[in-house]
Amino acid sequence: MKDKKSMYWKLFTSTFYLSSFTFGGGYVIVPLMKKKFVDDLKWIEEEEVLDLISIAQSSPGPIAVNAAIIMGYRVGGIKAAFISALGTILPPFIILSIISFFYAAFRDNIIINDLLKGMQVGVAALIVNIIFNLSKGIIKEKNLLSIFIMVSSFIALYFYKVNIAIIIFICVFIAILSFYYNRFKEKRDN
Repeated sequence: MKDKKSMYWKLFTSTFYLSSFTFGGGYVIVPLMKKKFVDDLKWIEEEEVLDLISIAQSSPGPIAVNAAIIMGYRVGGIKAAFISALGTILPPFIILSIISFFYAAFRDNIIINDLLKGMQVGVAALIVNIIFNLSKGIIKEKNLLSIFIMVSSFIALYFYKVNIAIIIFICVFIAILSFYYNRFKEKRDN
């Protein structure tokens, strides 16, 4: 019982800490979660993180909360999912409550405005880092279908401004077809 409590506490403090010092949205927290849960705590495998992040991204709601819920569930079930979600939601809730209380002072403060502009640059760098690391994992697998989907999704979104919902729907459809094709191939080979 003490082991579970310490795991829950570690999960809560980890997600609370990550969420407290992450500015810029869910994509910024992804590499930090990977570092914490894969590299430091070794609770999840690196390949599994890509799958969990894909699920979190395609689920409705904020990606940071979705990722925390999915990772928490993967680590310790429903209770852990709730605990990690709470750890992820509380810091922004507290910070936004304080900011809303002092909104007029923050809005007109030159130092705060410059600080927020500096954070935007840092967030952009973190997002580029995330894209690089996630792409590196896909390329390392040497799965041509995954590489094709990654490149064509980027082209469709960036150059042709295709709605992201359509891209996700097509990717899900391709994944289902691929799953059944591989299943059929296995049965045929056996």
